Amino acid sequence: MIKYTVTLTGDERRSLCELASKGKHNSQQILNALILLNCDKSELNVSHSTNEEISRVLNISMKKIDRVKKRFVEEGLEVALNGKESERIYTKKVDGDLEAHLEPIRKVE
Repeated sequence: MIKYTVTLTGDERRSLCELASKGKHNSQQILNALILLNCDKSELNVSHSTNEEISRVLNISMKKIDRVKKRFVEEGLEVALNGKESERIYTKKVDGDLEAHLEPIRKVE
């Protein structure tokens, strides 16, 4: 198994701390920011935590921690926080002609 080492720059640490301290982001972004901040092995972080400690404190799986670390190392901070864009192409089940013939739903009062 490949072990990914997270090393954050000063700007990245500052932006992650700001993101984690404000409640204006979705919960997954905050959780991913906390994971990255605790896994950081740069000189700026004197007390990094092990995956087991992070898993216990944040009540998440070890697999999630590994996925976030992998995304950060391979694809960068933005993808690690927000996830990837879906590349799947969905086909339409209803075309314009069929949609025009559908009767609108009436409210029952």
